[in-house]
Amino acid sequence: MNAMTSAKNLLIIMSDEHAADALGCAGHPHVMTPTLDALAARGTRFSNAYTPSPICVPARAAFHTGHAVHQTGYWSSAQPYDGRMSTWGHAVRATGRDCVSIGKLHFRSTADDNGFSPEILPMHVMDGIGWSESLLRDPMPDYSVHARELADDVGRGESSYTAYDRAITQATCDWLSNRANTNAADGQKPWTLFVSLVSPHYPLSAPEDFFDLYDPAKMNLPRHAEGHLDHPILAEMRDFWCYGDYFDEARSRAGRAAYYGLISFLDANIAKILDALDRSGAAGETDILYTSDHGELLGNHGFWTKSLMYEESVRVPMILAGRDLQCRGEVCEAPVSLLDLYPTVLEAMAAMDGPNTDNTSSRHTNTARSLGRSLYRTLAQPDPDRTILSEYHDGGSPTGFFMVRWQRWKFIYYVGARPQLFDLVSDPYEENDLGTDRDHADVRDEGERRLRVILDPEAVNTRAFADQRAKLESYGGRDGLADMVKFNHTPVPTIDG
Repeated sequence: MNAMTSAKNLLIIMSDEHAADALGCAGHPHVMTPTLDALAARGTRFSNAYTPSPICVPARAAFHTGHAVHQTGYWSSAQPYDGRMSTWGHAVRATGRDCVSIGKLHFRSTADDNGFSPEILPMHVMDGIGWSESLLRDPMPDYSVHARELADDVGRGESSYTAYDRAITQATCDWLSNRANTNAADGQKPWTLFVSLVSPHYPLSAPEDFFDLYDPAKMNLPRHAEGHLDHPILAEMRDFWCYGDYFDEARSRAGRAAYYGLISFLDANIAKILDALDRSGAAGETDILYTSDHGELLGNHGFWTKSLMYEESVRVPMILAGRDLQCRGEVCEAPVSLLDLYPTVLEAMAAMDGPNTDNTSSRHTNTARSLGRSLYRTLAQPDPDRTILSEYHDGGSPTGFFMVRWQRWKFIYYVGARPQLFDLVSDPYEENDLGTDRDHADVRDEGERRLRVILDPEAVNTRAFADQRAKLESYGGRDGLADMVKFNHTPVPTIDG
């Protein structure tokens, strides 16, 4: 299979909190995504793509640097990317190509050199600090006053996030139009454009035309809503992430309708962007990649939002399409990761010779080898036995936990507690936890072996807690956080006009 590309440009579109199965082309019974379905029909959909961490800030730092969370040290929502490591943006820019971002980055600040020139309408973490409560893991604070907000916001209507997405979409269309109108010499210069939309991230308020596409009465109720709360770590996380306490049956159905409405709203914005790309004349020489930073649980397993290793939270949509790709309308089942975007970008822009070449910029303080593998190489040589890692060290977690996925198996290791194991072929909704099943001891051993080939979970957990204690002390400890702004989702930047 010829999966290599000769495209000159690369358009990367990232959403926020889009679960992998919430696509028409993935067979979802309700969600309408005609634009993304059409993109998948002319490209390849990766059905087993995973985030390096099921929460925004660590996932995005890993996505941009190509290194796992334990390699970057960007552990939590209060430890954002700060320009200390090289990103694929730096690598592309170093070749002389234009590398531009529009929309959400969730880094520390535009004052840092994040690899993009320019950053248009960037969203970064609040005050360069982020969600400071994520540092409070031992003991954890009471989050219930904030958790109620998720259910209270459910319904039909606009939000600051939908307004922000409209502005991002318009800015992208304007950038593509202006690009087409530049002089011939500048117009020939290849580019990489990163467009980062916020939908379908909560608040679960969908614009009227999109909310009304979905009748709440016809929405399914959460699956396996009782969850695995006999597991001590999951029980503690449920006590913290207590969103479900405020969702009765009617609110659950309405919340799902709003979430699906936001996905259709997202799809409509992507349609405008792709139409602008067509009108710019650059579509024929541009590869397009769509993905999201993590998923959304929607009440399944007893949880809303993300932060867990269940498929709805940790698996993400991923579609790659381009003129020269010979994989049209196909589904690649080989496991892949958001870490694969770094080598994919470099290969697409012909900025390196192989898929795992580390960038040697002096900016790189982490010399660990990337776990990423170019998606183009995966298309040419799928590896179903590949081990994919995800990890979580963020708010609500009393300990670090790690997922490895390979073949049909998912193994989750909780430092200091019993593991979980799921057979994703016979049990795709992860209702039957084999973590203590005697007949699967060999599979659990294999999962732990694969994990320890990559990292020492106890050592990583110790380092994460130490780094977070140090960060907390830099703010004056728990007392120092008391006066900081509390929020449930990052405020949008100022939008002119």
